[in-house]
Amino acid sequence: MDTLIFDCDGVLVDSETIAEATLVELLGDWLPDLDADTVLRQALGMTTGNILRHLEGLSVHRLPPAATALVDDTIEARLVRELQAMPGVAEAIATIDLPKAVVSNSRRQRVLASLATTGLDRLLEASPVFTADQVARPKPAPDLYHLAAGELARLPGDCLVVEDSVSGVTAAHAAGMTVIGFTGASHVQPGQAERLQEAGAWQVLTHMSGLAELIQLWRGTCRKSVRS
Repeated sequence: MDTLIFDCDGVLVDSETIAEATLVELLGDWLPDLDADTVLRQALGMTTGNILRHLEGLSVHRLPPAATALVDDTIEARLVRELQAMPGVAEAIATIDLPKAVVSNSRRQRVLASLATTGLDRLLEASPVFTADQVARPKPAPDLYHLAAGELARLPGDCLVVEDSVSGVTAAHAAGMTVIGFTGASHVQPGQAERLQEAGAWQVLTHMSGLAELIQLWRGTCRKSVRS
């Protein structure tokens, strides 16, 4: 059965700008020899732990104990106050008649809190949620998408994924799924559409109002070519 899978941060919720600003602020104190652009280039789509390990390796300074938890807790406190659902995503979820799931590189408590804060939890009540803390190798490895396909009892070719990051597109594409690259979030930088296509995105979507049309295209031309 065809299934629609959403990433969470930067796809369902417009969280990446908040997360990036928080990360830049904290790392400005902890790793002051790194500039903000270096931090932001590494941040999109990776787990907090992987981001921090990589950035610490670029710095002469060391992170404080439990830095990952400190970053996640600080980001999540801001998300409760400031987070908004992605424009048009509630309408898309409500009107698109496909089974749905969420596959995120964030920790589970953050994903569930983000969905609850924005009210999307009510629309996705029956949709399974898969998070980075369930696998040893999160995105860009395909493991999380392999897990989702197995738990959902779906073939990878029956899954259409919406991802906003190179890391996420790489993971879903490597898992054998068709990926829509999403560029409608507030954090997106120029050239992101091309980067997502280079990572394996089948199409690029700029606003959730166009998702239903891409699904019809996938279920028609694209899916017929896969099945033939």
